[in-house]
Amino acid sequence: MLEPCLNQAAGLQSLAPQLAPKLVAVASHGQQQGELPLLWSLCTTWVDMGLPVMVLDGHALESEQNPGLLHMLADPMGDFHEDHEAQTWAVLPAALGFDQLAQQGFNSHTVGGLFQNYGVVLLYAGAATLTDLVKGSGLAPLLVVAPLKASSLTAYRALKQLLLDAHLRPTVANIALVPNAASTLSGPTQNLQDCAMTYLGLEIKPLTVSATASAHDSQDEINRLALQLLESAVFLERHPQQRTH
Repeated sequence: MLEPCLNQAAGLQSLAPQLAPKLVAVASHGQQQGELPLLWSLCTTWVDMGLPVMVLDGHALESEQNPGLLHMLADPMGDFHEDHEAQTWAVLPAALGFDQLAQQGFNSHTVGGLFQNYGVVLLYAGAATLTDLVKGSGLAPLLVVAPLKASSLTAYRALKQLLLDAHLRPTVANIALVPNAASTLSGPTQNLQDCAMTYLGLEIKPLTVSATASAHDSQDEINRLALQLLESAVFLERHPQQRTH
């Protein structure tokens, strides 16, 4: 079973990677131009905290030329696994691996064993895939709302699926184009907030990240979001893999 992560307010020592890998998720909804820059900024922030990050990309298919999660599940002791152990930030294709995990049931013991040397394991996939993988886990997948007209509709669909089908309450990030607009929601985010309350009875409190803010202000916002996601993360069980050479 996935275990809830301890509250992070005690300090950065509680983020030490030796405790156990922490599972977080970003729910893609067709707005990658808004999702990816924030995703990479979050990864950089976690690495700066001393937490090596493994991103499992559910949008990319594994192949012999581009091996990924599927190959690690098939051969957890293989050289491909060892090649990634020392990296502080890695991205692996995971679409087929996610399909396999969804069919056999997501096992935190298995996944935690594969990535035991990482502090954060991030699942990047659509709402349907995350529903199959981590339904009822207690995760709060990040839902990024870009300042684009279509973003509110696609974000609402993802929010509804995660809430009703997976019993997960997403963390919503509002991308603001206006500097120092922490108290102002973009039109799409305001629409999402209104629809969530009207049709789902769900109050959401988006956390704003200013896309054009000064580097210092923007980093402060990203730091807050990174810590908030860790507060709702779940621990993956550790299971040291024994290798013979």
